[in-house]
Amino acid sequence: MIHSMTAFERREAHGAWDGRPARLAWELRSVNHRYLEIQPRLPDELRPLEPALRERLAQALGRGKVEATLRLDRDAGEAPALEVDWARVDELGRLCAAVQERLGEQAAPAPVTELLRQPGVLREPQGDAGPLHEAALALLDEAVSGLRETRRREGEHLAEHLRQRAQAARAQVDGLAGRRGEANRRVRERLEARLAELPEPADPGRLEQELAYIAQRLDIDEELERLTAHLDEVQRLLGVAEPVGRRLDFLMQELNREANTIASKAGDPPTSNAAVELKVLIEQMREQVQNVE
Repeated sequence: MIHSMTAFERREAHGAWDGRPARLAWELRSVNHRYLEIQPRLPDELRPLEPALRERLAQALGRGKVEATLRLDRDAGEAPALEVDWARVDELGRLCAAVQERLGEQAAPAPVTELLRQPGVLREPQGDAGPLHEAALALLDEAVSGLRETRRREGEHLAEHLRQRAQAARAQVDGLAGRRGEANRRVRERLEARLAELPEPADPGRLEQELAYIAQRLDIDEELERLTAHLDEVQRLLGVAEPVGRRLDFLMQELNREANTIASKAGDPPTSNAAVELKVLIEQMREQVQNVE
């Protein structure tokens, strides 16, 4: 069963994992891409989770560009009391005393409020971040599972669309194969009509040579055989349980090449029309295949 590369999943959880009420929210958004590209967006205090995030996504997904955003919102009313880094204060006090000694009366004493504004003097208590990290990863596992399920459901729709187009293309190929004799007969009739307009009767042997040459130039049997084989392979790949997007993309290129050859060899309007319809169906499949994992 094929999977789509386009999907979105959001999971949210509430708790007090580090002693403070908070809300965690993962948003995973994936779109089509030639390879697996992961774009993490994590808050600073949860940035150590990035390696685990990449590992989980790489195990779960084959291709696609994935934006992985984690949000951590805390209740402002539950903010913990700040702590003073006394070692930092002592160091700043020592420096202030040194400046005071050097400049003497020219240096005004530093107010306490100015010291408190210095980076690192005030800090939040450092609790155990382990439970918060574990909760974020557990929620990530749920989000990844949901994303895979969404990609699977979207893949079912893609597969059905591709099956219908492949069946319609196969009908065009079968129709072309079934009217090969009629197409050759019309070519012969047109050639005989032109020869009949000549003042001198045509050499029967030369007529047969010309017909053989034209028939060879317009022959599309090999193209029809390859189209049939490629369409059969498309149908087979739609049922396998592994990423097949790249192989399907290659088959679309091959199908388009054969359809173009048939269009260039078309000896009558029905064949030309069938080739155009075939190319339309192949292009519709190609557009959908771009989103297959």
